[in-house]
Amino acid sequence: MKIAFVYDAIYPWVKGGAEKRIYELGKRLAAGGNEVHVFGVKWWDGNAVIKMDGMVLHGVCGRREMYINGRRSIIGPMIFSIKLPFHLIREKFDVIDVCAFPYFSCFSVKLISLIKKSPVIITWLEVWGDYWYEYLGIAGFFGKQIEQLVSKMAGRSIAISDMTKNGLLSLGVDVKKITIMSGGVDIKEIMNIQPSHEKYDMLFAGRLIKEKNVDVLLKTVDKVRKSMPSVRCHIIGEGPEKEQLDALAAQLQLREHVSFSGFLDYHEVISRIKSSRVLVVPSGREGFGIVVIEAFACAVPVITVKTERNAASELVDGTGFAVNLDPGELSEAILTLIKDPGMHEKMSVFALNKAQMYDWDKIVKQLSDLYEDVLYEEKRKLAK
Repeated sequence: MKIAFVYDAIYPWVKGGAEKRIYELGKRLAAGGNEVHVFGVKWWDGNAVIKMDGMVLHGVCGRREMYINGRRSIIGPMIFSIKLPFHLIREKFDVIDVCAFPYFSCFSVKLISLIKKSPVIITWLEVWGDYWYEYLGIAGFFGKQIEQLVSKMAGRSIAISDMTKNGLLSLGVDVKKITIMSGGVDIKEIMNIQPSHEKYDMLFAGRLIKEKNVDVLLKTVDKVRKSMPSVRCHIIGEGPEKEQLDALAAQLQLREHVSFSGFLDYHEVISRIKSSRVLVVPSGREGFGIVVIEAFACAVPVITVKTERNAASELVDGTGFAVNLDPGELSEAILTLIKDPGMHEKMSVFALNKAQMYDWDKIVKQLSDLYEDVLYEEKRKLAK
């Protein structure tokens, strides 16, 4: 098959669950004999079209700041969507798999699909619904309408979690047209990575944006140190909240307890997760949470929060705790795990076993089968 993935952010220049997902699936599809193209922003220097891990990467437009005033930029995705058709139309693809967010590119892909007769699959990381009003205020009305419109564009949709599937159902998408396909991990690769020589009691890894609630994590560390004066927390990531978080750490006098690093090489991230006793995911909003499964594969329990938009909380079942977004509850859960070696060991074993369900090779087989089904349906339509 000749497959196109469309998403403005491309791994490893942009590090996140969605970017990592496309990269892992794409390179495995390519290794299986498929021709895989990825269309995104040109994050790299040099030629606009390059090859990486068997895939062809297309730089559609120049890079811009992804976040402005703590929110995903609108201008960047709009420019990307305007230029995208001129790149996609040059070739005929059997399937075009486009990430729903940030929406504008879905309209461009739909246009090309009508011209080239290529079926479109839209992959949904999240469905926001009324959350648009919380995110944008009254302007959220337009975001909600665009999301509703995009949900009608594809013959088939991929939801990366049950929570996302339910969101699509609330938009009126036919349940028969939704396939749940989560993120995953490379179990063998992770098992071969050695733990870091630096040891941490807790670790966070992700983009430093408001929704990740890293400020709550810092307040949690402040509470934990009252019972564990030597507690160490490591925070991996970059983002618009970095300066405020650094200032809060100083205000709470946590310099000896909290260390920050920017985005790291994947192996280094895994190495540091392995050297940690607990992964903390205080996000109020997660479409899935690949880092949770990565922690499971490292035999590290996870503590996350219970919110209506945090799909990561659905993953934690006997492998950690899901508590309210509150420094007191988070600190209590962390201390419970750390101070009870028997419980920690039991949850570590459960976590490692659960990770086996999310191996990338299993997920790519599921994706290939979906693509084949879509192609078969398309051929039947054309034959009529």
